[in-house]
Amino acid sequence: MEITKLKLKDFGRFKELTLELAPTLKHPSNVTVLVGNNGAGKTTLLKSLAVSLSWLVARIRTEKGNGSPIAQEEIRNGASSSVITIAVADYTHPGLSFPDDPNSPFFVWAIGRGRQGHKTPMHSTLTEVTLLADHYRSGLTEDDKASLPLIAYYPVERSVLEIPLKIRTKHTFDQLDGYDNSLNRGVDFRRFFEWFREREDSENETGISDTALAEISEKFGTDSDVWKTLANLKASSRDRQLTAVRSAIAAFMPGFTNLRVQRKPRLHMAIDKDGVTLNVAQLSQGEKSMMALVGDIARRLAMMNQSLDNPLHGDGIVLIDEVDLHLHPRWQRSLIRQLSETFPNCQFVLTTHSPLVISDAKDVLVYVLNDGEIREHNGLYGLDANQVLLEVMDTDIRNSDVQKRLNRLMECLQDGELKKAQTLFTELSKELPEGHIELAKAALLIRKLELRSA
Repeated sequence: MEITKLKLKDFGRFKELTLELAPTLKHPSNVTVLVGNNGAGKTTLLKSLAVSLSWLVARIRTEKGNGSPIAQEEIRNGASSSVITIAVADYTHPGLSFPDDPNSPFFVWAIGRGRQGHKTPMHSTLTEVTLLADHYRSGLTEDDKASLPLIAYYPVERSVLEIPLKIRTKHTFDQLDGYDNSLNRGVDFRRFFEWFREREDSENETGISDTALAEISEKFGTDSDVWKTLANLKASSRDRQLTAVRSAIAAFMPGFTNLRVQRKPRLHMAIDKDGVTLNVAQLSQGEKSMMALVGDIARRLAMMNQSLDNPLHGDGIVLIDEVDLHLHPRWQRSLIRQLSETFPNCQFVLTTHSPLVISDAKDVLVYVLNDGEIREHNGLYGLDANQVLLEVMDTDIRNSDVQKRLNRLMECLQDGELKKAQTLFTELSKELPEGHIELAKAALLIRKLELRSA
């Protein structure tokens, strides 16, 4: 399943907007990235997608379920109504009967709302979202382990960690539970912890626990036959869903392994970082954010694709606002590639303020938003961060006053004005740190001018 097109009319700050999402003929990747200044409308676009998709989720859950309406404050100022139209392609469905294409995999529906107190003929059209939802509900009726598409929205306000010490309410974790709070809360680590603990308890009941294996290791060593036998037994009894989550986190966070629940000295979630066992609460904010986001996506995919050999290969649509939030630049640079490789059949729509996120991924579709207008920007792969800041994000790469003085210095050098260049160089050298690359270039050019004049 993938979104092919979004149309907005009088929604948020957009009067009229049509947006195609990757993959397209020009952009074969499964990632669309929205960039722009604060207030440009990036989050508005993600919210409009989440509102539309909420109706599909609601009708997969129950036959006549209702999704989220357009909020009154989201109707554009001065407009009497607002409409969101979405086109979704689903190649698992036998197809709709259109006159021009009897096997069309496309489903189109619209969510409309009039401003309170205004009379408007605007209505929602939900026939095709109902047909698509019926397809998935029929699949669950025939096979209670049938796969479902992941649909999730991670807003910028997403919580990171809230691990309960006690689980007071028993929850079920079947396919449909993969939609719990998937479009209105983002990362729900409390539910993640409950799910992980339940799966791990079941895993330990049918196999060898980590604690028991550690005790055997201390007593007999890892080279002993008894340890090797028990280790192989544990590997064969590992829970497939937990394995999917652990492997996803390991892919995004090199050096992090063996995520698990520990009960001593108190109940907590632990992970090994470069061979050292840490309480998850001890991780940095960026590490927590990455683990919570990736873990939640992997958990939902594992719940909704129980019959797949690799649940991470399930399909779906994931919306992430400010995907670079709290992340170290090294992780920002590899983020899109890791998302595409770890979750190859998921479509991602992301927003970011980081030039590193969009300059290191090939075939990604990038849109630049500015004052209610949107344009596609191509050819970003391989650009350095400074070029992206200048060309895409309309931001200086350094302090504007310093940049003006550096530009003036280079102009003096190009015009052969040695004394002026020397004065500017001396002034800047007192303010800028030693080893500044632009000053190093200028020093070489000044030396050349000095030799010529000599």
